Amino acid sequence: TLGPKGYGFVEVSPPQEHIQGSQWWTSYQPVSYRIAGRLGDATAFQSMVNTCHAAGVKVIADAVVNHMSAGSGTGTGGTQYTKYTYPGYYQDQDFHSCRTNISNYADRSNVQNCELSGLADLNTGSDYVRSTIAAYLNSLLAKGVDGFRIDAAKHIAATDLAAVKAKLTNPNVFWAQEVIYGSGEAVQPGEYTATGDVDAFQGAYDLKRIFTSEKLAYLSNWNDSWGAGYLPSASSRTFVDNWDTERNGSTLNYKAGNTYTLANVYLLAWPYGSPNVYSGYEFTDVDAGPPGGGTVNACYQDGWKCQHKWRQIANMVAFRNAVSGTAVTNWWSNGNNAIAFGRGSKGYVAINHESSAVTQTFQTSLP
Repeated sequence: TLGPKGYGFVEVSPPQEHIQGSQWWTSYQPVSYRIAGRLGDATAFQSMVNTCHAAGVKVIADAVVNHMSAGSGTGTGGTQYTKYTYPGYYQDQDFHSCRTNISNYADRSNVQNCELSGLADLNTGSDYVRSTIAAYLNSLLAKGVDGFRIDAAKHIAATDLAAVKAKLTNPNVFWAQEVIYGSGEAVQPGEYTATGDVDAFQGAYDLKRIFTSEKLAYLSNWNDSWGAGYLPSASSRTFVDNWDTERNGSTLNYKAGNTYTLANVYLLAWPYGSPNVYSGYEFTDVDAGPPGGGTVNACYQDGWKCQHKWRQIANMVAFRNAVSGTAVTNWWSNGNNAIAFGRGSKGYVAINHESSAVTQTFQTSLP
């Protein structure tokens, strides 16, 4: 589906060995850098990369490098670990000396040197730690991975991340960073643009608010002119939701039905940022891990939502590719929840989020 529909990349869950447990977030508590997680071993990972490449789709790997686990036990690949000891990788001296939870987001040191939700915080100022992380990322590059999404980047100094990236076999590889904007916080998303793109959380929050309680007419200039929390288009990875935000309620999710679909249509039609389409599974328990331990028999079965395959979303990927490089033309709104706009002479989209039909004659810039 992804290649023919025109998707450029697929971002995959963290492949590294992690703590045991059925919850989705166990993938974000690594215990080694072996590929031995819930979704498969190194052979399965290589097969996935090769399959994607054959379809013309590049692979971005989610890399959890800020921290290790919050406790002790046996990992998904059999590694015996304790919170500050990971055989073959790290020992107590490789972690920051602050062993308490982050408590003050106005304090840079607290945010970047203390523990996120009790997770052992790697001392990324250490050259040994940087080299160990880089060796892991290089092992993924050797398997054909085309880029990385850096988890919890806000909790790693930007200079530390730049130092890690400089150690890669391809130091110019695509690199996107999770830095959640917070007003008045010590660490801001703009600090990370020198090394790569940054996830646009504020944009996702605003899309939820506008699509659920305000007016689509407000979306006539959605970009970094909106101010705090926004970055220039070239640095922004935009999205309607992700696996964190769909659960914590900060963004829309599949349960919003047509509202969710239309938000994705707008995201893909509008020339701001590099859009991410999220694809997940149904849940009632916010901690619930994937159906069948991650096995997908078919889309729309066993709870798999496969948003990437929804007709309205998937076909808008082709629209975006076709209108690439064009500006917005002929913006129209009814002042409320119906909008339409062109993309140069290449495309035109109309979105009706009213409760009834809209009849309108549109002026377009199409031939």
